[in-house]
Amino acid sequence: MSDLVTGDAVVLGLRPARLPSRALAICLDALVYGAGYLLVSIGIVFATASLDDAAQAAVSVGMFLLVLVGVPIAVETLTHGRSLGKLALGLRVVREDGGPIRFRHALVRGAMGVVELLITFGSVACIASLVSSRGRRLGDVFAGTLVVRERVPGVRVMPVPPPPPWLAGRFTGLDLSAVPDGLWLTIRQYLTRMNQLDPHTGAAMAAKLADEVVARTGTPPPAGVPAAAFLMAIVHERQSRDAARAFRAAPRPAAYGAQAAPAPLPYGAMPAVPAPVVTAPVVAPVVHPAVVAPAQGSPVEPPRGGTGFAPPA
Repeated sequence: MSDLVTGDAVVLGLRPARLPSRALAICLDALVYGAGYLLVSIGIVFATASLDDAAQAAVSVGMFLLVLVGVPIAVETLTHGRSLGKLALGLRVVREDGGPIRFRHALVRGAMGVVELLITFGSVACIASLVSSRGRRLGDVFAGTLVVRERVPGVRVMPVPPPPPWLAGRFTGLDLSAVPDGLWLTIRQYLTRMNQLDPHTGAAMAAKLADEVVARTGTPPPAGVPAAAFLMAIVHERQSRDAARAFRAAPRPAAYGAQAAPAPLPYGAMPAVPAPVVTAPVVAPVVHPAVVAPAQGSPVEPPRGGTGFAPPA
């Protein structure tokens, strides 16, 4: 996470959970998983009574890994970082940029939890959480995650403003893998608070963040694009990619008669403005009443005057 500070001396960051709340959540989870492990062990003992000692030992190790390691990983993956203990205390595991965790984050946390929580009875996790400024244990450090508090006093969270329409789809081919999660968090926090900052300070912060993104991606910035608009488009592209990976949404077919979306422009190119099409106005022909065929038996009167304008109705 970057140490960037706003003009109001407010550090851009999340509200991390501290050791007491995290320890209580882990104790609740351990109580639930321990009860499940005890019930499964009783069933395994009766099911493997006819096996030899080596087979029983192998089944016991497999059951230990499945119940006490595999189940917590599956729970954190499916609930996006909210186990039973964390749900009871209002905690949640998120990425460093504030996004939801995925399987790889839960796998690293679960693998390190075997050493931190099970083998050493939580002593290593307590020491690491006390030393860390944000209360992170070793599993959080290696996984790039953070346990935050969801139940905080009423604070209105502003959404990230959308980019200008002419920047939509211009960064689809940009490689964003080298941008760290801490920088993403700083950019998102800046965009949600940029209207509260002094204009000069906000412009300087936007230029600094845009330079860091350009240095990470290795692609020159587009000409004529403001730094704040560039950051909005980059964050919008990152959110679109995360949503596509999370939901695996297939592209919907276009409606009948709808125009196809234009192809995305290459990075750095300005949108082309189509030339206006001039069409000649359609003038309805003026028909003189005298030209209309008269009814049968009515006399035909010649037109009065030679102006050619139809009389008013």
